[in-house]
Amino acid sequence: MFAVHLLAFYLKKLQEDQVRKVDRFLYNMHLNSEQLQDIMAQFDNEMRKGLSTIETSTVKMLPTFVRSTPDGTEKGDFLALDLGGSRFEVLRVKVSEDGRQVIHTERQTYPMSDEMKQGNAPEFFNYVAECLGDFMEKQEIKGKKLPLGFTFSFPCRQTRLDEDFDVDVLALVNDTVGTMMSGGFDDPYCEVGVIVGTGTNACYMEELSHIESVEGDIGRMCINTEWGAFGDDGSLEDIRTEFDRELDSGSLNPGKQLFEKMISAMYLGEIVRLILVKIAQNGMLFKGNTSLKLLTERSFGIQHVSAIMNHKSGLENAMQILTDLDLNPSEEDCLAVQHICTIVLSRSVSLCAATLATILIRLKRNKKVKRLRTTVGIDGTVYRTVPQYSKNLHRMVRRLAPECDVRFILVETGTGKGAAMVTAVAYRLVHQRKYQEKTLAPLKLTREQLLKVMKMMRSEMEQGLKKETHSTATVKMLPTFIQKFPDGTERGKFLALDLGGTNLRVLLLVLQRRPRRSTQVYQKSYRIPMEIMQGTGEELFDYIAECIVEFLDYMGMKCAQLPLGFTFSFPCVQHQLDQGFLVNWTKGFKATDVEGNDVVTLLKEAIKRHGELDLEIVALLNDTVGTMMTCAYENPNCEVGMIAGTGSNACYMEEMKNIEIVEGDEGRMCINTEWGAFGDNGCLDDIRTTFDRLVDINSLNPGKQKYEKMISGMYLGEIVRNILINFTKHGLLFRGLVSPVLKTVGIFETSYISQIESDRLALLQVRTILQNLGLDSTCDDSIIVKEVCGVVSERAAQLCGAGMAAVVDKIRENRGLDHLEITVAVDGTLYKLHPHFATILKETVKDLAPNCDVTFMLSEDGSGKGAALVTAAVKRPD
Repeated sequence: MFAVHLLAFYLKKLQEDQVRKVDRFLYNMHLNSEQLQDIMAQFDNEMRKGLSTIETSTVKMLPTFVRSTPDGTEKGDFLALDLGGSRFEVLRVKVSEDGRQVIHTERQTYPMSDEMKQGNAPEFFNYVAECLGDFMEKQEIKGKKLPLGFTFSFPCRQTRLDEDFDVDVLALVNDTVGTMMSGGFDDPYCEVGVIVGTGTNACYMEELSHIESVEGDIGRMCINTEWGAFGDDGSLEDIRTEFDRELDSGSLNPGKQLFEKMISAMYLGEIVRLILVKIAQNGMLFKGNTSLKLLTERSFGIQHVSAIMNHKSGLENAMQILTDLDLNPSEEDCLAVQHICTIVLSRSVSLCAATLATILIRLKRNKKVKRLRTTVGIDGTVYRTVPQYSKNLHRMVRRLAPECDVRFILVETGTGKGAAMVTAVAYRLVHQRKYQEKTLAPLKLTREQLLKVMKMMRSEMEQGLKKETHSTATVKMLPTFIQKFPDGTERGKFLALDLGGTNLRVLLLVLQRRPRRSTQVYQKSYRIPMEIMQGTGEELFDYIAECIVEFLDYMGMKCAQLPLGFTFSFPCVQHQLDQGFLVNWTKGFKATDVEGNDVVTLLKEAIKRHGELDLEIVALLNDTVGTMMTCAYENPNCEVGMIAGTGSNACYMEEMKNIEIVEGDEGRMCINTEWGAFGDNGCLDDIRTTFDRLVDINSLNPGKQKYEKMISGMYLGEIVRNILINFTKHGLLFRGLVSPVLKTVGIFETSYISQIESDRLALLQVRTILQNLGLDSTCDDSIIVKEVCGVVSERAAQLCGAGMAAVVDKIRENRGLDHLEITVAVDGTLYKLHPHFATILKETVKDLAPNCDVTFMLSEDGSGKGAALVTAAVKRPD
């Protein structure tokens, strides 16, 4: 019994010694963490260079012009050709949508002889066409013109997705892209494709802004890395072994595809064979003997490696394989050979994991996220058939990219099905793009349309100034009775109220002349509760009086006698400066018994009810006039005011002789145009869209303020939301699912438009905004949403510009000038915060009113400070 144990111990020690010898002999094939990190850094640098048009790289980073992955809405009947080896397949792929997507595939394989592969191109493609025709005839679809996808698994530099084929949409992709797209059908997070088979390659979705060889910087495009050539510049020499060099020198392409030659099925078996020969010749295996078969190239393939690595029958298989090679193996030899296979495969796993982890880390960096959630579609004989290879690869990738949550999905029919999916996606995008362009076309105004708007605005302004048409005019052209501008000599303390939205502001303006002109503003804001906004008029003005009392108490001026200016940003008819009859409420106000009454009188009565106040209401004006007066205090050339914010309006200095509803012909008076109602008579109907009508119908004042509803911040978000609903219903957005969030009126605020259109904002951040709104969006969704926002805001800026061009050109003609130089005071969140609104507005005014040199001056706190300045100008002793 002791002898048996001793023999077993001796055999085990012998085996361990054999393994140690192999480990020492193949020491250079063991890659440590430092080496892997260095490989990752080198590969990342090669990827960067490959995306550049200036630097050269071994990793070609070829654009595929595949810009989108499946989103689950694809459907239709598609053909696919899969060409990449000794035969090729023709497939018919039907994608149906019955509550869920289902793929039905029919395929036929056609032989491909060596003569055919090595013949001339016309003969080759004629044969492909004949096989395609045969397949279509058998499928009884010969007369149909179906979209076609073509998997061509060889390096190609593409200039577009389709080339020279008479089909609706043709996608030319390689097997790696096909694998990613096929995986994307099953998992929307799939944005990487990997092949570890006869050859090896990877593709992934890269930001367009990083791909210098392709025009455009919005969205993403699939990049075919062609990573098999990594190291062809010698950068991997320090990890290549004598066996790699011997294999390379005897290959058909010496010095090329060096990375592929260390990890793919075509070469792994040969590397093992070269190692066996060398070790045997050194006397470490087979008692120092080799055989003619072992010395024969390609006699040991990946199928042998897979069999030997079988965890149950591996040693048995090794014995049989080595015997078939005319060797006389011992059990120790079989164990050593199995260990050699393990080392060669481990290196393959490590190298593949290092480059794949680099791609994942790049995706994470592109998306600027703390953790990346993604899926890798993967295929290939090594990955599929070699025991433990996939498991070890997954483990190694997660170790090298710890901040990436990676799911791997095996895509066994990725090449043909993937080509069909690329075609399906392209087909979807073509049809969606056509619908998108058709839907957005009415919102894209031509210069002729803008000139017509300018002309109509001018005509409506004239109607508002005439006595006989003033009452029916939509652009009311209300006299403000402001004829004096502040000149800088004013001094004293002046109180101002600013009511124009959901907040009331109370301000104190202190003007001093000595030792130098200076202004000091003290203010406090009070939120107006909804029950006050929509209660009675008495309740509203009592609340305003209470806020004044609280402010003066806060300032320590409780019983002060002060002149007061009142900015009341709602349409009013004025017959004098300190009087104004409200025409109608806007901006959500509905307080009763105010419309048709003098708001100054209502305020005086409320002040009287609070006996502790001693105020003189000197002037009533709106925010637009206040904006103009604030800038005029600094710039005497400022004679126009404009608001482009929650609402929109303009005022300007009109010749008294043109204002028929006011007595007097001398001098000028500020006219409050109330241009928001422009178009209420139907004159803008030919440029109003379905979405404008939807916003109008669902507003608090249907049929009113039509121009304002096309250009102001209160409504632009709603226009965008209605377009997004339309696009979603037609399958262009959010996988065709109209969420309850998207149905919520007012959920898409105009501030989101400003954020989304910011040039500094990447698509991922746009996607984050949408997701914060509860909208499950993709990168493609983000591109469409950004375009919709751009179209809507550009139209708003252009229409606003057309209105302003009408105003300044009228001033020029009033004064009989060939050329006018004038300053426009402007305020409002849309003008101040939107990244492009101001620029487009200015360009439009310059284009439509070329004889006017218009300077836009941003007014700081015009609506409040302006009322105090008007009051100061009125109280100024002349």
